[in-house]
Amino acid sequence: MTCPQCDTEVVAFAVSDALRTHAPERTAVASLCPNCLAVEAVDADGPKAIAGDGGPDFSRVHESFPDGDGGVAFALLIGTLPSIALNKESAQALRERAEREGVDVALAFDRLIDAVDGAEIVPEFDLRRRVRQLDSLLDGS
Repeated sequence: MTCPQCDTEVVAFAVSDALRTHAPERTAVASLCPNCLAVEAVDADGPKAIAGDGGPDFSRVHESFPDGDGGVAFALLIGTLPSIALNKESAQALRERAEREGVDVALAFDRLIDAVDGAEIVPEFDLRRRVRQLDSLLDGS
């Protein structure tokens, strides 16, 4: 599968029932683009696109990207950033879930921002500004 935004091969991942309300279109399978960080719902045939039992290969996005359930929550959290003000509840729940799964969300974002600064990742939105907005929105509540 390729990203509809930039035509890069995406990382597909299963979305647990607990996180589905925070996924695009409440999908059971979503994708994250390693190039532009677009998070999209995947078709019903999407489960075929998920890597074997080892789970999604988020290291294709960045070598330090969290893995496991925390990585899924963090990937979905990235998906809230383009419309962070409209997705405040989801962003809060996803950040808390990622942290419960052992993800240092601030550090993970810092590393992604470094990758953007190094032109390794080219998101369609200003990642640094959106992360600041996320922090302000969630820490101010």
